[in-house]
Amino acid sequence: MSEETRSETYAELASVGPYGVRPGHALITMVEPHPGHEYAYNRWYEDDHYYAGAMAMPWMYAGRRWVATRELQDLRVPEKSAVARPVTAGCYLSTYWITEGRYDDHMKWTVGINKRLNRDARVHQERTHVFTAFQDHEATVYRDGAAGPRDFHALDHPYAGLILQVIDSEGPEERAELLERLRTRDLPRRLAGSPAAMVTLFRPTPLPGDRMTYVKQVEGVDTRLTLLWFLERDPRECWTDHFADLETLGGAGDGGPGRVELVAPFIPTVPGTDRYVDQLR
Repeated sequence: MSEETRSETYAELASVGPYGVRPGHALITMVEPHPGHEYAYNRWYEDDHYYAGAMAMPWMYAGRRWVATRELQDLRVPEKSAVARPVTAGCYLSTYWITEGRYDDHMKWTVGINKRLNRDARVHQERTHVFTAFQDHEATVYRDGAAGPRDFHALDHPYAGLILQVIDSEGPEERAELLERLRTRDLPRRLAGSPAAMVTLFRPTPLPGDRMTYVKQVEGVDTRLTLLWFLERDPRECWTDHFADLETLGGAGDGGPGRVELVAPFIPTVPGTDRYVDQLR
């Protein structure tokens, strides 16, 4: 393909299809660098992969990295998690928004670029994907209604912390019931007066068959919800008063159809630095 033809193709692609700002889809990926490789992993991800493997791709328009120090890892529940084994696994979290309606377009590119990056030895192998899934947006619940940042601002707004929460249900019908309960009842009640400004809710989608072999297929496609709580305060400062009992949210003990499999607090990384790397173990 000539350079002129390629340029014309880009112009043609940009002229058709959805191009709104809603985060219709997300990539949520929690990773554990292997012991002894924490600094190397952080520098590879910050200096190369965050850009070449994510932000430079079409329709992925916002991203942010988060870190769980050992102190934050020790706050996680439940002790026996279906997501993280052990529950402290996965000290780095990356979150990305993808334009609504552009998931298929993005996936074609991401599979191709990651094959190329792997072929060119630009993939750090000393890491384990603990929880990696592309997800479809289901709802966003706001503490302050129409005031404040929207969900499409969330990865650029300087939030002081984030909580990743994963809730499983028995089946698709139970998940629909859980989603409605969370959206209309449980989350508005929990958010009122709390340091959390919003919660975004997603459901996982299966990864393509030609995904990279080091990323396992997504579990819970029909039964799972993923919640991201965006906090205006460091979770370590407000955990006991506001979030220590999130393990009960939507679960049988609270009269709900769900089962909480992970509650994991994070704080934002500081791009271009190795801050917090010495606090992971």
